[in-house]
Amino acid sequence: MQKVPDATFLHRLADIADAQTMPRYRTELAVDTKFKEGYSFDPVTEADREAEIALRAAIEAEFPDHAILGEEFGLRGSGPYRWVLDPVDGTRPFICGLPVWGTLIGLSVNGRAEMGMMSQPFTGERFWADTDGAWYERAGKRQRLVTRNVGTLSQAILHTSSPEHYHGDIKQGFDRLVSAVRMIRYGGECYAMAMLAAGYIDLAVEPSLQPYDIVALIPIIEKAGGVVTRLDGERAEEGGPVLVSATPTLHFQALHLLNRCA
Repeated sequence: MQKVPDATFLHRLADIADAQTMPRYRTELAVDTKFKEGYSFDPVTEADREAEIALRAAIEAEFPDHAILGEEFGLRGSGPYRWVLDPVDGTRPFICGLPVWGTLIGLSVNGRAEMGMMSQPFTGERFWADTDGAWYERAGKRQRLVTRNVGTLSQAILHTSSPEHYHGDIKQGFDRLVSAVRMIRYGGECYAMAMLAAGYIDLAVEPSLQPYDIVALIPIIEKAGGVVTRLDGERAEEGGPVLVSATPTLHFQALHLLNRCA
């Protein structure tokens, strides 16, 4: 019978990743690029690679029958339990010295995201979801994550990482949504998603995510009271164009604007 981890193991993995990322943060790093469709520059650093290597080793030692999908080294194994890793989500802000990156560690069971961790070691913050709910911890103080309810789009704060990757119908829908909300902000990466779960942001749209960008965040947001789907309304574990909302009502309204024919 397969073993299912608890939150203690999520924190252990976060400690392992932090030990690889923090010594390299705000240092002179060699930055390589890799191919990613739609991007002329997709950076990768030693921090990305070494953190994923260390995470994989720890998971394989504890759960040798679990599959692992990581941004840097792809998929190994198969079965109902799959770890999904982004060792440095937000490599661009990482190399710019901006503390809005994080390590994403997710676990899906039969294709559904069940547990997740976002670790931001520079600020000393962790956001995670386990079987008991969604949580935030800093400096030894822990509290439950709860999304907020501002009621209507006109009072909502919207976030996206960058406007440059919106084209065609998705851009038209995004422009409609921007016109309907109170405020739009850019560049928060996974940290903005955590702030949505914490009750400071109301909507987040990303036009092209990979599984390792979102699986860890899905249970954190859902167990805080939020909603995560693709723009077609389906589950988001496989990535694609994704909408995250603080409430079901906002989600319904935002999907309508994003998908409405001009």
